[in-house]
Amino acid sequence: MSDNGGGEEERIARGTGVKEQISRGAAVRELNSASEPGRRPGDGPDRRVPVPEQSRVPGWLATASAWAWRLLLLAVAIYLISRVLGILYVVVVPCVAALLLTAVLQPLTSRLRRAGLPALAATWVTLLIAAVVLGGLVTLVANRVSADYPTLLAEAKHTTAQIQSWLAGPPFHLKNNNVQKFLNNIPSYLSKHKSLVEGTVVTGGKIASEFFGGLVLMLFVMFFLIKDGERIWNWLLGAMRTDTARRMDRAGHAAWLVLVYYMRGTVAVAAIHAVVIGVALWIMGVPLAVPLAVVVFVAAFVPLVGLLVAGALAIVVTLATKGWVDAVVLLGVLVIEDQLEAHLLQPQVVGKMIRLHPLAVILSLAAGGVLAGIPGAVVAVPIVAVITRALPELRRSEPEDLGPDDT
Repeated sequence: MSDNGGGEEERIARGTGVKEQISRGAAVRELNSASEPGRRPGDGPDRRVPVPEQSRVPGWLATASAWAWRLLLLAVAIYLISRVLGILYVVVVPCVAALLLTAVLQPLTSRLRRAGLPALAATWVTLLIAAVVLGGLVTLVANRVSADYPTLLAEAKHTTAQIQSWLAGPPFHLKNNNVQKFLNNIPSYLSKHKSLVEGTVVTGGKIASEFFGGLVLMLFVMFFLIKDGERIWNWLLGAMRTDTARRMDRAGHAAWLVLVYYMRGTVAVAAIHAVVIGVALWIMGVPLAVPLAVVVFVAAFVPLVGLLVAGALAIVVTLATKGWVDAVVLLGVLVIEDQLEAHLLQPQVVGKMIRLHPLAVILSLAAGGVLAGIPGAVVAVPIVAVITRALPELRRSEPEDLGPDDT
């Protein structure tokens, strides 16, 4: 013990004991640092960087937050755009209508120009043909309404008398005096709510003025779109870079082709509906068969919903003039025609190029109706069809789209 104690004191006196303790401590620290993940022996002292606070957030929460604020900005932008369009609806609606009608009439103009007519002459001939067709249709409807309206009133009164006698019997046992009293209350209601009626008339006059103003604007816009549509499009592309203009040109032509096919197919489907309903009403002898057929034709431009509304109106007129048997027959015709449209007319006439899932159609109609009413429901489906065809063309890259830095 004394020898060992003397040797230890001698080493401490020479300084070798302290050096051994220092070397042992360094070895222990090196062993501990080697046991840490991501470090190797000899990497030097441990200089840990403090972890930022945002990196401690879970990855799914960071991703959801990034998407949330982007979607919020997008929703604000869409809301502001919709408010601006709502303020300018007197301009926006005629321009959209002119674009849709141009998609219908532009193929005729192209054929006339290929036949040798100048652009101005082909445009005027196209508009004159459209005006003659529309004017003839309006004249036919007006004549049939004036001719069939007395018959409609007489048959409606007869049906009303039958309904009164039916309600007077079992199981309702309603007295005719009560029904007649209800009918007589209509004039008194109108006299008591004279201000409401006058406000409705004023509103109707405002709507009429906006309608005719929008009609004039629509005709001007349609004229120049038919005549100079290609030049206007090239002018818009000229303000873009070469690669961007090339992508936009592809997307624009794809969207225009979809719009032309959609309008052409929709017109064909609406004409088929109008002919079928008109023939059915004519066979049953229902008054206003031609005006109701025209209503069906116009309403068919709103997919799914339009035919149901116009068909309901035709059923009500049939029920009021011909009874419930003919109304049930017409209902069966409408159901069969609706199935034919869903499974035959839309896939074959409109084509596979712009086929949309029924859920997409319903959601588009709902969104368009909420945002812009009936005009929004009319243009919702073509807008969705155009977007679904234009976006792939915008995303698609071709060799000529690649710049020198991309190769």
